[in-house]
Amino acid sequence: MSTHNVWTHKGTFLLAAVGSAVGLGNLWRFPYLTGENGGGAFILVYALTIFAVGIPILIAETMLGRNSRRSPIMGMRFLTRTHNTSRAWESIGWLGAASAFLILSFYSVIAGWAIHYTWQMLTGSLAGADAATIGAGFDALLASPALLTLYHTLFIVASGLIVGMGIHKGIESGLRIIMPALFVILLIVLAYGVANGDFAAAASFLFTFNLADLSLEGWLAAMGQSFFTLSLGMGAIMAYGAYMSSEISLTRTAIAIAIVDTAVAMVAGLAIFSLVFGADLSPGQGPGLMFVTLPLAFAEMPFGALVGGVFFILVLGAAISSSISLIEPVAAFLVERFDLTRPQAVFAMVMASWALGLLTVASFNVYAEGTIFHTLFGRSAFDFIELLTNIFMPLGGLLIALFAGWALTHSEVMKEMRTNETWFTIWRLLVRFVAPAAVAFVFLRAIPQVEGYLIPAIGALVIVGAFAAGRTFLVDDSQEQ
Repeated sequence: MSTHNVWTHKGTFLLAAVGSAVGLGNLWRFPYLTGENGGGAFILVYALTIFAVGIPILIAETMLGRNSRRSPIMGMRFLTRTHNTSRAWESIGWLGAASAFLILSFYSVIAGWAIHYTWQMLTGSLAGADAATIGAGFDALLASPALLTLYHTLFIVASGLIVGMGIHKGIESGLRIIMPALFVILLIVLAYGVANGDFAAAASFLFTFNLADLSLEGWLAAMGQSFFTLSLGMGAIMAYGAYMSSEISLTRTAIAIAIVDTAVAMVAGLAIFSLVFGADLSPGQGPGLMFVTLPLAFAEMPFGALVGGVFFILVLGAAISSSISLIEPVAAFLVERFDLTRPQAVFAMVMASWALGLLTVASFNVYAEGTIFHTLFGRSAFDFIELLTNIFMPLGGLLIALFAGWALTHSEVMKEMRTNETWFTIWRLLVRFVAPAAVAFVFLRAIPQVEGYLIPAIGALVIVGAFAAGRTFLVDDSQEQ
């Protein structure tokens, strides 16, 4: 019997899924990728892959969660038994839980930087500072294990407290406050950027349709972004789907999530790059944009300290809405499997992830070089953990697509999707063949050793694998009761 409740309000799953999807990457990575890869051309490819890959797998993952009414691990165990499939498919749940655990360990460290900058902005410490001063301040933060550990601890404890309070009093109540507040703050920062920055340059950077700038790497980046931006393959959507009312349309909800997530990224891009170009700064990629370039832009603008503080509160809120979705899949499993109380399960998850996060802390300073990770893998502990998640998530997403596309029967899918036969046929085609092949490309991009010429060949193997899965799972719909 499932230990799960159902969301009190029908719109909570939408808030929860958007909260999981909207994170640090939306605020800098998506806008930057768009501007550097042909603007409108990148958005077009992204939109097509969202439809062909992101939304079908989002529907599939939510469907598995709602169908099982269990945590990802226990849910997949239940589904493999009820559908008479190999227990190897339980790996979907384990891959999701592992991804969530690993991501939380380093996400908490990086999100903790926003605590530092919120304080510096609101106290006026950066007012009038030049580029050298702000850059040196960021370097000093990374060089301090004590400060990074403090912020890492504060952030992960705050996230754990929300999840530990329960589904309704914790996650649901928290999201109903955090998400609307984030949207309001984002609009305030956008209005400030329009008034004090260069909105025209930002719009040109993001939306100019330049197909010549969209390389093969840009296409692959658009495909990868369409997958990662929706938090697929890390257990969060499956865990949240287990609390979703059976009356809610999966298709309409999935489309709404994709639209809101993309809209937030676009508005954030317009707001951020209006400030960046208004201050004649470079739209550099990576954490430097968020923690060096933007503080410098705020330092040069009227009321910059106040608006900068509000902006970093936005960053913190977006990060917390994502981090609570990372805690939930593992915590829910511990509650179901070992009969722990929710606070006990959350404490165990958070403490273990916090401890692993210390490796990321050390990767920026005391163990920046010369560790066993550098010796064995040629990269820091942080880079190695991130690489693992970039492999686990798309692999989990690929398996989700295959399982939902082939193992779930026609009647089950129609019951969950509440749709017509035409959309069912399109969804099944996408989730059985198109999405797995596309996710395979994303998977291969995460493995540095794979050369480009192997991608078409392995993509073809994935399609063959989809047919093989079909032979394993094929159900004669006419036999269904």
